Amino acid sequence: MNFDKELDARGLNCPLPILRAKKALNDLTSGQVLRIVATDPGSVKDFQAFAKQTGNELLSQGETSAKEFEFFLKRK
Repeated sequence: MNFDKELDARGLNCPLPILRAKKALNDLTSGQVLRIVATDPGSVKDFQAFAKQTGNELLSQGETSAKEFEFFLKRK
């Protein structure tokens, strides 16, 4: 998937991945996509809730073979 900016949130625990993603999304314009890579298993539910609360679209989420979680958020 194409993305405009990438955020490395590996090694960060809740709520830091969400806070960093929020800050990164502020630097993007509407319709741009942010890719986030995280290692915190709790980030899966966190990003689902974050997308619902903020109106940003969670385009995709998944787990890589390296036990990392990958998210693609589209700015509203």
